[in-house]
Amino acid sequence: MKKTAVIASAAALTGVFASAAVANADTVTVKSGDTVSKLAKDYNTTVDAIVNTNKLSNANLIFVGQKLEIGEATQADNNQQAAQGQQSQQVAPAASSQQATTNYNTNSNYTSNVSGNEQAAKEWIATRESGGNYGARNGQYIGRYQLSASYLGGDYSPANQERVADQYVASRYGSWSAAQSHWLSNGWY
Repeated sequence: MKKTAVIASAAALTGVFASAAVANADTVTVKSGDTVSKLAKDYNTTVDAIVNTNKLSNANLIFVGQKLEIGEATQADNNQQAAQGQQSQQVAPAASSQQATTNYNTNSNYTSNVSGNEQAAKEWIATRESGGNYGARNGQYIGRYQLSASYLGGDYSPANQERVADQYVASRYGSWSAAQSHWLSNGWY
């Protein structure tokens, strides 16, 4: 008999996110704010395990209400995830390193001028998109704001991610608050 786990988002406007998971769940129902990588983390498995189990053609495309089988990660999935983790670690040089890579420009310096409610909306989006992680990856989407690699132009530094995210939101929505409203309505921004 399969158990169903439901991940519920609560108090979205205040930025509080609650999740309830049923241990050893075989099936989950996708809720607003879920991503395959978040589900993999929540259920201690891998993105590849979820993609393979559900025969997903696009790991970046799941829908609210969709039922996903959550299987245990195979050794091959774990090996692939470990390899991806090593690649991610290679992207960001150690603080003492003088070398910059093509994907991480250590000379970037940008300070966002977003504050108050706009900063809260920006932080809310970052939390939902990547858990606030500058090194997060989900297919072609990279970093804290899960921007397309083409937007970042090969520079995945935190400063560039902040600069590009501010520009993207300003040009598309006009404000972080408007982007948050769009995210609440559509599950993405």
